[in-house]
Amino acid sequence: MKKIVLILAVGLMTLGLQAQEKKAAITFETDVIDYGDVAHGGDGTREFKFTNTGDAPLVISKAYSTCGCTVPSPPKDPIAPGESDVIKVKYDTNRSPGPIRKTITVYTNASAEPYTLKIKGTLLPASN
Repeated sequence: MKKIVLILAVGLMTLGLQAQEKKAAITFETDVIDYGDVAHGGDGTREFKFTNTGDAPLVISKAYSTCGCTVPSPPKDPIAPGESDVIKVKYDTNRSPGPIRKTITVYTNASAEPYTLKIKGTLLPASN
């Protein structure tokens, strides 16, 4: 009987320790950046600002866009709890004019599900 009580006590303590496991969390200032009207050949670089609101280091393992015209550049080093950083996004403004609607997918250790960021705007025709 003592063995059973001891095993149950150790099991409950293990569950309690697992519940207190530290975890990273990411909070973006915004998940959509509106470029507005962008001149052909203009500056296509913007930044998604975020903070690690968790209590463990945040690691961004992958960030990508489905279009080669949009290139995200996440930080390479872990972000400490409470610290902020940015994911830079460069949109190629030397393309055909028209609407800009792109999605960036971000994988982190904060969630098994990826985060979705979006850029939008209008690329203006080249001036002659």
